[in-house]
Amino acid sequence: MTIVGRRSWWWTWFQVPGVGISRIRQLEQAFGSLQAAWWAPGEQLLALPGVGPSLLAGRDQLQLRAAALPLPVPPKVLLPSDLAMPPALMALPQPPAALFWAGRGALWPLLRRQQAIAVIGSRRASPYGCRWAQRLGAALAAAGWPVMSGLAEGIDAQAHQGCLEAGGTPIAVLGTSLERIYPRHHQQLQSQVGRRGLLISEQAPGTPGLRGAFAKRNRLLVALAQAVVLVECPRRSGALLAAQIAWSLQRPLWVVPADSDRESAVGSNGWLNQGATALLDPAQLVEALGPGPLQTLVLPQPPDPSPLLSALGAGASFEALQRRLQLSPGALAQQLLHHEQQGWIEALPGLCWRPRHTEIDLPVAQQP
Repeated sequence: MTIVGRRSWWWTWFQVPGVGISRIRQLEQAFGSLQAAWWAPGEQLLALPGVGPSLLAGRDQLQLRAAALPLPVPPKVLLPSDLAMPPALMALPQPPAALFWAGRGALWPLLRRQQAIAVIGSRRASPYGCRWAQRLGAALAAAGWPVMSGLAEGIDAQAHQGCLEAGGTPIAVLGTSLERIYPRHHQQLQSQVGRRGLLISEQAPGTPGLRGAFAKRNRLLVALAQAVVLVECPRRSGALLAAQIAWSLQRPLWVVPADSDRESAVGSNGWLNQGATALLDPAQLVEALGPGPLQTLVLPQPPDPSPLLSALGAGASFEALQRRLQLSPGALAQQLLHHEQQGWIEALPGLCWRPRHTEIDLPVAQQP
């Protein structure tokens, strides 16, 4: 079976209620392919450990509803077999079965290499914490680092805002589906992040708000990061869970100290006694990290055709462009990002790009 065909069958099984990545892997291993599993007799499915009548009923109902099978994979969806899927996510105990995204696809090569910095903290942050988050967002942006957070109230929003105001590249890992705005007054902020950077969610479009989804997304946010900065959080906070995940994944964890009697910082201050590094100035973090992957001179208006467009042809993968242009991953990612922002190219799943307005579709997960 081709990679494209496997993607379609993966996506088809993912539409069956209650089927996630573990079940899909079980089905593929048991039947040799997901296509064979789809058409397997019901008694063979029910013979698998953990498979019950609800899965069989869900498959049968989808067979009746679908105009054709397998179902086509929508654009801007990453599946585990895609080249763009970051290995750090697949190494998690609970990897995502699919990721939905909007924004600049040129940022995925950086996330594959964990070249972004996560800034996290409390939704109910103090003015002190909010000022720190803004400063961090701006300093990291100026140093060429994508700034990643969860687009929640408080620290997340201020980090994104500081990044945007400094002309940087924000990345938001959402706890809702992409079309939902939470909190509602973040509509403009979420739109700005989507235009300038990247929005990521493992919640399919139309998914209602799910209890625990915000805590669950923390594992994705931390796994994608090169380092994590905990700005401010109380004793009970989702940010503390994210910090614990960072510690378990051996991500560098920085903590902004606050007054010992500040209730909003009891949780974050506690990490200073557990081995986290105290962050006293944003410049200290930038010095430790070094130049970010996007810290180069602003690209001028390229000639027509630009070297990248010439190398792209009708469409090409990230690896093919690296070979043709002899560029480092960071330099190539910046050129792709710049061309996307100008509207000259568009991203496809599988770390592939093509010029806009072309009619040619590439096999999304194959090398050209």
